[in-house]
Amino acid sequence: MPKLYCFSLRLAMLVALLSLTTSASLAQLSPTVLGSWGTGTYRSEDPRSAEILAYDAPSRRLFVVNSTSSSVLILNFTNPATPTLIDSIRFTSGSPNSIDVRDGVLAVAVDSTNRQQPGRVFFYRAATAGFAATPIANVLVGALPDMLTFTPDGRRVLVANEGEPSGYPSTTATDPEGSVSVIDIPAAGAQAITQANVRTVDFRSLNGQEAALRARGVRIFGPGATAAQDLEPEYITVQGDTAFAVCQENNAIALIRISTASLIGVRGLGLKNYNLSGFGLDASDRDGSGGTAAINIAPRPVFGIYQPDGIASYVVGGQTFIVTANEGDARDGYTGTSEPDIRAGAASIRLDPAVFGDTSRTTGIRRDSLLGRLGISIALPDTTPTGLFRSLRTFGGRSFSIFRVDADTLVRVFDSGEDFERITAARFPSNFNASNANNTLDNRSDDKGPEPEDVKIARVGDSTYAFIGLERIGGVMIYNITSPTAPRLVNYINNRNFGVTPGASTVLRGSAAGPVATDRVGDLGVEGLLVIPGNLSPNNRPLLVVANEVSGTVTTIQLSATASVERLADVTPRGFALEQNYPNPFNPTTNIKYSIPQAAQVSLKVYDMLGREVATVVNQRQTAGVYVAGFNAATLSSGVYFYRLNAGSFSETRKMMLIK
Repeated sequence: MPKLYCFSLRLAMLVALLSLTTSASLAQLSPTVLGSWGTGTYRSEDPRSAEILAYDAPSRRLFVVNSTSSSVLILNFTNPATPTLIDSIRFTSGSPNSIDVRDGVLAVAVDSTNRQQPGRVFFYRAATAGFAATPIANVLVGALPDMLTFTPDGRRVLVANEGEPSGYPSTTATDPEGSVSVIDIPAAGAQAITQANVRTVDFRSLNGQEAALRARGVRIFGPGATAAQDLEPEYITVQGDTAFAVCQENNAIALIRISTASLIGVRGLGLKNYNLSGFGLDASDRDGSGGTAAINIAPRPVFGIYQPDGIASYVVGGQTFIVTANEGDARDGYTGTSEPDIRAGAASIRLDPAVFGDTSRTTGIRRDSLLGRLGISIALPDTTPTGLFRSLRTFGGRSFSIFRVDADTLVRVFDSGEDFERITAARFPSNFNASNANNTLDNRSDDKGPEPEDVKIARVGDSTYAFIGLERIGGVMIYNITSPTAPRLVNYINNRNFGVTPGASTVLRGSAAGPVATDRVGDLGVEGLLVIPGNLSPNNRPLLVVANEVSGTVTTIQLSATASVERLADVTPRGFALEQNYPNPFNPTTNIKYSIPQAAQVSLKVYDMLGREVATVVNQRQTAGVYVAGFNAATLSSGVYFYRLNAGSFSETRKMMLIK
């Protein structure tokens, strides 16, 4: 069978599969773009105009890191479809990298003007933070604080201090040690934080063990660097008393005991075998006829260095699982680095024929249509004594993975394989693997493909979902991960217009009056994701907010469960409650929100003015939680109706009005 026909057939099958999978899953979750707000800044180079997000529910404020202006933007998020700019917090020494909000306190991680020097974490009152705001506290942390997060109980703030070098070798350049700061929140509150509340977890105990770490898959390779200098924490997730910190360039995760601020260990993440069925990749931007661009996803004899960026975690049946977005990242841009940008077809890359067969640039595996164009790492090479490469290693997994945590070890139980490339090829065949600064077909195939950037986890209804942002082609993949070993694709949503050339005109601007649509390019360069559960959302619906660093846009996506009853969040209310329906009056649909503090048989029925039952909205046993039931009165006449909730021994009735 001709290769082109074979691929076309597989692509058609994938389109059908995507359609079927999405249709089945939409009974549980349906994402809809509500609107966008923009900074008005397009940055294809050094794109950092909209990065990390945080939301304060009481004040309905959305905070956005804008490193381009060294500021944190403050948006009024009362109407999530049309946020408006309120103010900003500007920094004159260093630039903000990360933010988080808890209990009305905004924490901001700011690097030093000299990024090899210690950074700071500033604390503000979220409801009063603004341009003239004075921090209620600030403390020194490690060099280049790249990400911070409050622990779920709000008692601590954890900071991943990346500690990037100024260059190599470390004996002549400045290479600060990577670390994780643990900031304890005093009983008196964040305003009482002092330097004495900061504890540091470093990696000095691993110095001298570099060879052993490499043998366990941890990439320690900076020339002249110790393990403590080479390990670079970037992102953190927390479960219980354990923090899991991604060290992206090292292809590893550090496990930290939070209460004692101590290192448990560092675990290598291994390599992805792209030569397996279902785990292939498009490895070339010149694999079409005559060296043109084409879609050609297939198994190839190359390994992927997972190198996740975003990381999240959740618990199923008492078991902790870690979810990673496998972006990939070369440690380049430093003088003296051992990991330059190099292609598999470079003259210096000599392959072992015993492994690869024909290694010719014209007829063999190293020709441009196969692996010749693919970017690879030559740090820690797998070579024969004569310098022949026995394996090739490219950056990233082009996927997301799920790990089970077993006694402080990580066991991969799922990887999405080649899903992301196949799904985007089916959805955007003319712009497959385009970058975030161009619409060019196949542009990123030789370099990490779609680049999964961030991942967030949320429970909507009775299911747990993973949202994975793609930095290059854009958009968010949505998977149902209720079963960690058998995730299911739900949808792929991409608010990008490929009919507009990136940077050709002014991007979407934000103003005090709201967003001004001056360009329909949409979103470019997904950087940060934020999920707002329904019980905290300004419109009572679960929301996914996406920050895009190239287009400078912040887009809000509503996550609507289309089943008749939706569980808003995994919380246990204090008591039974039946709320007024909204909207009211209505025509013809409305929502009825109720809470049950314990499992019960729930009945929600609608009656007319004569007491006759006209509809049964809910009749099932439900676990403790906050629920929203949708009611459609399309077949009823205008008038006053009553709805009654019975749950266990609790019973309450309210009135609503239908006006047609």
